[in-house]
Amino acid sequence: MDDTHLDRDVLSALQEVMEDGYPELLDTFLADSEERLRVLRKAEDAAQLMNAAHSFKGSSSNMGASYLAKLCGELEQRAKEKSLVGIERLIDEIDGEFAIVRPLYEAERQRSLAEPASVRRY
Repeated sequence: MDDTHLDRDVLSALQEVMEDGYPELLDTFLADSEERLRVLRKAEDAAQLMNAAHSFKGSSSNMGASYLAKLCGELEQRAKEKSLVGIERLIDEIDGEFAIVRPLYEAERQRSLAEPASVRRY
């Protein structure tokens, strides 16, 4: 797993807490993230953009995607200030970062499913 994009300590803690529900948590995060990206791309005003960015920032942070959370925080702040000039570039950056972390989460999911409960790291 690439430490630049995902915080291993966060994922280990989540796996410890979630146990057998961990793969489902990863699936839920990925599906929710896809929806949040759609909302970001189609937001019609600063309020929608701010709310979607805030939500995406929180879930990304909770799931250990710290750079994705940082980018979403920047978008949230820009939307809050109604500073939307060039916002498409920032949304593209968020999209690009998610394209990087998505396969990392998918690999983490596969690893967690393949690993017997007796040897799972916590």
